Amino acid sequence: MQSTVHQTEVLLFFTLLQLCVIVVAARLAGEVAVRLSQSRAVGEIVAGLLLGPSLFGLLLPDTFKYVFRSAPAEPMTILSQIGLILLMFQIGLEFDFGHLKTGQNRKAVLNISVVGLALPFSLGLLFGWISHPYLAPQINPLGYALFVGTAFSITALPILGRILMELDLTRSRVGVIAISSAAINDVVGCLLLAVVSALSVAEFSPASFTVKIGLVLIYVALCWWVVRPLLLRLLRRTGANDGRLSPNLVGILISTIFLSGRTTYHLGIFAIFGGFMLGVLLHDQAAFVRAWRDKVGDFVVVFFLPIFFTYTGLRTNIGALNSPELWGWCLLLVALATAGKFGGCYFAARRSGMTTQEAKAIGIMMNTRALMELVVINVGLDLGVIPPDVFTMLVIMAIGSTVVTTPALKIWLNLRKRANLDGVRQS
Repeated sequence: MQSTVHQTEVLLFFTLLQLCVIVVAARLAGEVAVRLSQSRAVGEIVAGLLLGPSLFGLLLPDTFKYVFRSAPAEPMTILSQIGLILLMFQIGLEFDFGHLKTGQNRKAVLNISVVGLALPFSLGLLFGWISHPYLAPQINPLGYALFVGTAFSITALPILGRILMELDLTRSRVGVIAISSAAINDVVGCLLLAVVSALSVAEFSPASFTVKIGLVLIYVALCWWVVRPLLLRLLRRTGANDGRLSPNLVGILISTIFLSGRTTYHLGIFAIFGGFMLGVLLHDQAAFVRAWRDKVGDFVVVFFLPIFFTYTGLRTNIGALNSPELWGWCLLLVALATAGKFGGCYFAARRSGMTTQEAKAIGIMMNTRALMELVVINVGLDLGVIPPDVFTMLVIMAIGSTVVTTPALKIWLNLRKRANLDGVRQS
């Protein structure tokens, strides 16, 4: 008994130590990122990467092992997954489908969305089929190629929205078109991830896959036509529609989010989709969304989000890309992913009548990957359909594409200012 208590205390000690290091490092890195004119989330992502074997483990291996390897990884793994479920709920809440009803720019949004999904996905499939014998010979080629294609297709709507707010572009023409296209992109991307996950879990059996997809569709229908009305009634009765968020309501919602995650897990897709679906059900309740963000959202972002970033960083070892061949594959991956998103969306924007400068901005914004990309590739790694080396390459791509967004947009804005063009503020 005493030995069990001692083991629990040791586990608690190292878990608390890890949490202290993670939270402090994330806040410091976020502040540095802001001072460098980057989004705070960019700093937090980089902090998670630096805390892993890529830097901390390389420079101070003994200290790294003491902090992150002295106790089992299960507590941090569970915390990261709980945080991710809550985070996906908030991402669902943040979806503003009102942008999709904008008639003025509907043609541009449709063209950019279609090309911004189809071209990157096709290039991802191509990279998957070409690289499979060299990078993932032990993995099912179809699952590997589909996950790489899905990873290439993602745009990070939450981070993009934050960047647009920081640059005061949310009501500009390019901002509205970009955020609307990203919303469609991420909805389809999440559905695509769910489908590919179900296909992988079904071990590529057509019959099993069909059953799983049918069950998921039933789940979505029940959520929309049964759970949503019940939740809306609950919000009205508890005053959440007036911006009040009682402890009882928070408790009920958190339990419902976790039950939804448990349901999607049993349906053969990841629990995070349950959290995302619950958020989508309530996305149009503006007062509730603000109240949730003020009362719960900050804790999720400050505490749980850095844990997920660090969890990803601990699984990423840039030093494992230890040959010219691996770095060559990495450069090819980044080039194809960028060509698919930036190049495809630029071309689609130009075909929709946008100017060269507007099209550049659209391409830059749609190439932002960040959080959603990390979610996708962690799912792929957990399912065993992408190997660690490719996981690291995709992390590099996700971080690089996000880091360049704000500086590139600022350069674009400066060019616009020097050219004295006034189309930016057309809404």
